[in-house]
Amino acid sequence: MPRGPRAGALCLARSGLFDFRDGRAATILTASQRSKRTATATRRGALSVKLFILFNGASGHLDPEAVRTTISEVLLGAAREHEFLRVERADALPQMAALAVRNAQQARGAVVVAGGDGTINAVAQQVCGSGVPLGVVPCGTFNYFARAHAIPLATDAAARALLDGAVRPVQVGRVNGRVFLVNASLGLYPTLLEDREAYKRQYGRNRLVALWAAVVTLLREHRQIAVFAEHDGEPTALRTPTLFVGNNPLQLEHVGVPEAASLQRGRLAALAARPVGTLALLGLALRGALGRLGESQNLIHFAFRRMTVRPAQRYGPQRFKAALDGEIVWMRAPLVFEIADEPLPLLVPAPPPQQQAGSIAASAVASAESG
Repeated sequence: MPRGPRAGALCLARSGLFDFRDGRAATILTASQRSKRTATATRRGALSVKLFILFNGASGHLDPEAVRTTISEVLLGAAREHEFLRVERADALPQMAALAVRNAQQARGAVVVAGGDGTINAVAQQVCGSGVPLGVVPCGTFNYFARAHAIPLATDAAARALLDGAVRPVQVGRVNGRVFLVNASLGLYPTLLEDREAYKRQYGRNRLVALWAAVVTLLREHRQIAVFAEHDGEPTALRTPTLFVGNNPLQLEHVGVPEAASLQRGRLAALAARPVGTLALLGLALRGALGRLGESQNLIHFAFRRMTVRPAQRYGPQRFKAALDGEIVWMRAPLVFEIADEPLPLLVPAPPPQQQAGSIAASAVASAESG
């Protein structure tokens, strides 16, 4: 239990009588301001909880201290109780995420992660199944997960969205028990991601560097992987440079794959390039950039609920290098891709007032008709 000035400040913050900025009580709120704050707290309801915020000091292209300061200013301004947990090394992230989940369970709070898709994945691994809501402040290069769920990309806007957001269940993919929110892949794609990270460390984190790294990787020689995939009872033999499993409709829509719509109905999407040469692979990459990947005859694609992948050769290597939301891991065969039984409770921005009013009216009509 905090004592002294800190305890007093915390009590005042909880009371909503003072406006806190930069950790100090700046002004006493007027009666009108207190009324507005009370109304806001009423709208927030059960979401007015303590936030345990993990932020990766090496994630994305943003200054981590600037991100922390911006989040803190927004939350202090709203008198929202919060605690930061900074992660300096990638290998410490799972342990820190587990600590944040335990603290949130004890305080009946929520975990927030500030980082890119890979950082979000590591935290979601600990959050899934815990009953704790997850909030996101995107700080990565592509931020597919945040964008797919209408979470603002600007740090201050994302922090404000945490104050009066709603909890939405989000579909989670799993492969051999490990979660993925955006995609999982084998073969060439994990190599491409490794090369991209090396280029980013040398030339900076931006999309042009990522694009150039992808072109350089595709121009090099690459192996084909031979696998036996069984999905929804249908066996398929695949020889491909890469097998990609998508769980993010926005990413698949951008490259022009029709299975993007299936992700809204409890399915995952598999994409595999046929065994083609370098020029054909570059053609696939170009089609993807133009949003027309699904039109190519050199691409195999299908939706599924559960897929098992094994090496085609029984006595060959029984391990795969895989990428889960951009993070590289080694996994033993067989690989089982499926939808997790329990969705991820994600804090998303509240809908605009007009949409809220429409939802309330629709609910009222439905209740009247059922009565």
